[in-house]
Amino acid sequence: MPIFSPKPNCYINIIENEQTIKVLKKEDFDSFNSSVLGLGDITQASNSKPAIAAVFDLEGFTNFCKQIEPQLSVPIFLKQFLDWIFGEIRKETCKKEFAEGYQLWHPLPFFTKFMGDGLLVLWDCSSIHSVNQHNLITTLDEIAGHYAQQFLPEMKKKVCDVPSALRCGIAKGTVYSVGDGNDFVGPCINLAARLQKLDGIKFAFARRGFSPEDQWKEDQLEYWTLKEASIRGMGEKELIYIRKSEFENLSKIDSRKYHDP
Repeated sequence: MPIFSPKPNCYINIIENEQTIKVLKKEDFDSFNSSVLGLGDITQASNSKPAIAAVFDLEGFTNFCKQIEPQLSVPIFLKQFLDWIFGEIRKETCKKEFAEGYQLWHPLPFFTKFMGDGLLVLWDCSSIHSVNQHNLITTLDEIAGHYAQQFLPEMKKKVCDVPSALRCGIAKGTVYSVGDGNDFVGPCINLAARLQKLDGIKFAFARRGFSPEDQWKEDQLEYWTLKEASIRGMGEKELIYIRKSEFENLSKIDSRKYHDP
């Protein structure tokens, strides 16, 4: 756990120029190093995984934390939000329930990480059929919609100024383990994080690695629109899919940022 909190017995009093000074013992002082990140042996060779990365972001979470007496509201919201989103992922992953367990559409995510105002979720896509990879996109879009339709109305009865939307960016690629595998890095994570921040857009996924035109029926494809967009640090003409309804409702200023390929 990445917390550095020396105990009281880590401090001693010394006398310097007839004054009592409280000092942190040298061994405890030196223990503040990269090990507190909880990554294990970061000299280990990295292992790679083909992955689908989804970054969820709570829109307005910073302002939510600025309300009066946030310590009374933020824990209530986070506990219920995190329980809710994990429950949503479980529910959408389950194909059929048996007395002994659950048949899954695809494996559950192998890695999740709370990032302060959202969640990073990684799926190992090596064992997920291409059809189900595309179905996963639809599932995540539904979960983001359920936040506004189901979770938000209930939370508004419990805390003030609730984050107004759940944004989501999705990208496919390779992730690389760090240390003992307690964290992961990779361009697809960075791309997913940037996609959920696109101006005027709350849900987007990168075309790279996906082929919706081959996997989805016409009525599914009609829900989306393919655009070129400049993604900071990733590419000037990255192909992305966004909700057609969101694009049609963009302001003129924001709509100029997205072009037909």
